[in-house]
Formats: sequence, C-alpha cells, structure tokens
Amino acid sequence: MIRRLFIQLMLASAIFAVGAPVAMAAKTGVVIQVSDSDPKTWNQALNVIKNVQAAGGTYTSGKSKGKFKTDVQLVVFGMGSGMLKFDSPLAGRIDETLGSGAQVVMCQNTMKGQKLTEADMHPKIGYVNAGVIEIINKSKKGWTVVRP
Repeated sequence: MIRRLFIQLMLASAIFAVGAPVAMAAKTGVVIQVSDSDPKTWNQALNVIKNVQAAGGTYTSGKSKGKFKTDVQLVVFGMGSGMLKFDSPLAGRIDETLGSGAQVVMCQNTMKGQKLTEADMHPKIGYVNAGVIEIINKSKKGWTVVRP
C-alpha cells in the first residue's frame, strides 16, 4: 500500500514537472515600468509594447514550436504621471496602446501625493494602489519587467 502510494506520488510529480514548463510557455506577461516624464522614454516604452505584441505570437523551445499570448501592462508611477493626464501630448498614443489590448495603469499612491484625481487622468486607463507593488507581484508571477 505504501509502495503503491509512493509510486503514484512519484508519477504525479513527474507529470507535474513535465507539464509545468508547457503551461508556463502557454502564456507570458511583460510589465513595462515608466516612472519619469521624459517623452523619449515614453515613446520608447510605447514602441516596446508594440514590438512585444508584434513578436509575441510564437515560441520555439528546443524542437517544439507553438503559440502563446503575451499580456502587456504599462505601470506608471512617480514623475511619469504627467503623460497619463487627459491633456497629455501622448494621449493619442495611449489610446492606440489601450486599443491594442495592452493595459495602462496608474499608481494611486502617486496620484494622492501629487494631488491628482481620476478626472485629471486619461479617461480609459486603469488604476492600481501602488505601482511598485504591482510590478513586484507581476514579477513573482513570472512576468518579465522592462524599464526603457
């Protein structure tokens, strides 16, 4: 009985170990951090999102090929908040990025510190309590963090 249980446990472990990389390869995520107000940084970040989405359709792992979906989230905090205001010179690019399926979220801690309200911000963005914590949590879930 104990031997049978041991064999079942070992078999289940082997199946999980073999299946885990496949499950991880099936879906990935990239979180882009922008925490400054330089338009060059912002344009680079928005270009990175486009490039990730364009290239994020296939993967090659050894001899196997397959498809996966890359989730992309732009997390903004600190001095980057100005470019997410409703009257930002990049509002059109933000619309385009949101329309592509990427998430754009603003740190509410930064907003409180800068005395900004949702009425001050781009009307289609999302919000997170703390931008840094959002990035840490995404990283723990296996997302790649990029800071252009």
